[in-house]
Amino acid sequence: MTAGGVYETVQVHFDDLDAMGLLHNSRYAVLVERAIGAYWHRLGWAADPARSAFRDVLMVVREFKVTYHAPIAEPGEQLVHFWLERMGRTSGAYGFRVLSADRATVHAEGYRVNVNLDPATFRPTPFSDEIRDAAAPLMLPALTAPAVLPEAAPC
Repeated sequence: MTAGGVYETVQVHFDDLDAMGLLHNSRYAVLVERAIGAYWHRLGWAADPARSAFRDVLMVVREFKVTYHAPIAEPGEQLVHFWLERMGRTSGAYGFRVLSADRATVHAEGYRVNVNLDPATFRPTPFSDEIRDAAAPLMLPALTAPAVLPEAAPC
């Protein structure tokens, strides 16, 4: 998926590389976390409810899948392209791609599912209207556009 979503620049540091000089497989998840976190922090999200622009402050990762395509072999800037594939009542699924800075190479792609938890009970709780409004630019156009249904055939 390439249409819609957000592109965030992230840094790969020397200590992110493994013994073979390649970005360690676990660090791809960190790059995605940094990119998504940067987006939400710019909008005013904070883990501390007293400082957050949103009531939804405890979102946890339920599932994370990465498929690797081409290794990152040096420190420097990369891009993370991410979007929301769906936003349900209490959970949302991000799609993502880790790209070269020039967008020519897809290093990895996958998805991440978040669940919104009530901080007092640690049980799933519905997303607030405020977080839904802030997430709207992340939704894929195909998923946010009203469905066009074919006309019924005459009887």
